[in-house]
Amino acid sequence: MKKTQIAAAIVLALTLGLVWRFNTAAVVDHGLVLYGNVDIRQVSLAFDGTGRITRLNVQEGDHVQIGEVIGELDTRTLSLELAQAEAQMAVKGHALQRLRNGSRPEEIVQARANLSAAQAEADNATRQFSRLNTVNSSTEGKAVSQQDVGNAEALQRMAQAKLENTRKALDLALAGPRREEIGEAQAHLDVARAQADLLKHRIDEAKLRSPINAVVRSRLLEPGDMASPRTTVFALAIVDPKWVRAYVPEVDLGTIKPGMAAQVSTDSHPAEAIPGRVGYISSVAEFTPKTVQTEEIRTSLVYEVRIYVDDPADRLRLGMPATVRFAADTSEHKNQVRP
Repeated sequence: MKKTQIAAAIVLALTLGLVWRFNTAAVVDHGLVLYGNVDIRQVSLAFDGTGRITRLNVQEGDHVQIGEVIGELDTRTLSLELAQAEAQMAVKGHALQRLRNGSRPEEIVQARANLSAAQAEADNATRQFSRLNTVNSSTEGKAVSQQDVGNAEALQRMAQAKLENTRKALDLALAGPRREEIGEAQAHLDVARAQADLLKHRIDEAKLRSPINAVVRSRLLEPGDMASPRTTVFALAIVDPKWVRAYVPEVDLGTIKPGMAAQVSTDSHPAEAIPGRVGYISSVAEFTPKTVQTEEIRTSLVYEVRIYVDDPADRLRLGMPATVRFAADTSEHKNQVRP
């Protein structure tokens, strides 16, 4: 009985082995196989402004999302300048509002009163000058001197000038500010607002945000370091898309087409193939000799191929060796081309 069970187990194992061999032989033994390395795009991040770093929020290997704040600069000086600019903006705004509101009723009443007082003063000065001038003429300068007449005339002119000024002041109070004055005040307010907006923008620039979904590959500066737009703080590796950069010989170039399906495997996960598709085929041969002398040299030329893969489990790493297998009907030859 035991021998029968053992025999049955052996037959079952052989059957499963043959099935697996049959399913994989078309790809492994008869399909085109290329060798390459995993490649991804990288981004070097730097602050837009200059300043001392106060915080870095991520480490190497951390995943970051688009728009996430991953670093900050010291903004205390900018914040004080912003407070000053906002105070200036408030002052300019009040000045503009005062011009738009025009003269208050109390100001017009006061201007009328000042005009009345100036008119009375001018009338009194005119009468005084006329009286003294008459006395001087009738007494031939004996009762009133010519100097007294001159002083009275000067006082009259001063009173008339004051009367003219108060009359103009009343006219201005009644007319209100000119459009040019309001426009000038508006321009001053716009300048103050622009200065405040600029400082707000500079404060916002002090925050370093991730432009993409990525993984932090390198952290090159630390809090306390001085940062500038030319100094890289983080190097990010873009997690999507990923591709395998491989090379196909010229004799097999015609068997690969854009969009063709492939299976990608790595040494770390040899039994877990990742589906991929051909996304790019170079139009230029690699290591092309200056002069093609023989057919043998021409057939040794290779062309770059990129096989894009979906890697939600994030198993592929930059530079990782990878094997790309195509279905059997994509090639008439068994080829293994190393880059």
